[in-house]
Amino acid sequence: MLRRLLLLAALSAAPLACLLTPSRAAAQDRVLNVFNWNDYIDPYMVQRFTQETGIRVRYDVFDSVETLEGRLSAGRSGYDIVVPTSEPTFSRLARAGAFRPLDRGLIPNLANLDPVLQQRVATSDPGNRFGALYLWGTIGLGVNADRIRALAPDAPMDSLALLMDPQHARRIARCGITMMDSATDVIPTVLRYLGKDPNSTDAGDLREVERALMAIRPFIRNFATGGAIEALASGQTCLAFAYSGDVIQAASRAQEANRGVAVQYVAPKEGAQLWFDLLAIPADAPNPEAAHTFINFLLQPDVMAAITSHVHYPNGVPASRPLVAPEIANDPAVFPDEALRARFFTIGPVPQAAERARNRVWARFKAGR
Repeated sequence: MLRRLLLLAALSAAPLACLLTPSRAAAQDRVLNVFNWNDYIDPYMVQRFTQETGIRVRYDVFDSVETLEGRLSAGRSGYDIVVPTSEPTFSRLARAGAFRPLDRGLIPNLANLDPVLQQRVATSDPGNRFGALYLWGTIGLGVNADRIRALAPDAPMDSLALLMDPQHARRIARCGITMMDSATDVIPTVLRYLGKDPNSTDAGDLREVERALMAIRPFIRNFATGGAIEALASGQTCLAFAYSGDVIQAASRAQEANRGVAVQYVAPKEGAQLWFDLLAIPADAPNPEAAHTFINFLLQPDVMAAITSHVHYPNGVPASRPLVAPEIANDPAVFPDEALRARFFTIGPVPQAAERARNRVWARFKAGR
């Protein structure tokens, strides 16, 4: 609660007009409308942006790519900055003309981005025309190892079988299992677990996915994406399928609370889905100039370091790492080594028909029938 109050206070804070230069006072008449993932920025960096530019920020959050894509697909979202995931959301929206090309002359700090990572996301954004790399991470397991071992001492702590094997899930269910609420993120991982191509559109493969999910459905306590942070940190759940940084945030909060809850992130040995989130400007953004200013501000090494230190996700600016809090910079769950990265996989877009089929499977899974 304290963190959320601080977030609200920081995001609503604005400098006094009497302290602004004339140019900044004029800028304050502008408003930047941001739509970002929940718990995905250092609120004090938003406050600093307003202090330095005079541009006020209206900040809304979402917790699934489906929510973001639905808002942008409807048109006239009213947002100046959005943060879609490279695949499949960003690439699909880019092809649909949902984004304004970045004016590189207005974002000189694009030069701070890691060229290797930029090349990785270029498969979703050819030429890096529409997006600037923000943060990245993987999807895996958030575990309270002590509670799980007490119920299932022989369960493999490094494997997706911890969740996907009904024999293990049945026992672990007593202390709570949370599943992320996103077909886009879950189904490719289940395909990988089953030894299939994560991008498979084969109907037979999808039936196997549905059987595997239905087998563990009785043991899922709830579906939540951003909500997994508090569920893990408070001990309401002991196993969650979640984003890496969300789990690491939960671990930090649990440690701060000092109530005997210990959380850790596990990138499963079968492979963890690697994703990249990009800063983008909707085609109908009401204030694109302020959006370019905001992207340029964020890509400063000290700003990105503060964000990574706060949200526990690695970023795309290599010069920021020496400035990241040491306990975060040296955490292999945040900055995985080469051996672990070798097991990561990425996904691509699938045809609309396959996407609809996946969504039907997901609806049946959530409904339990």
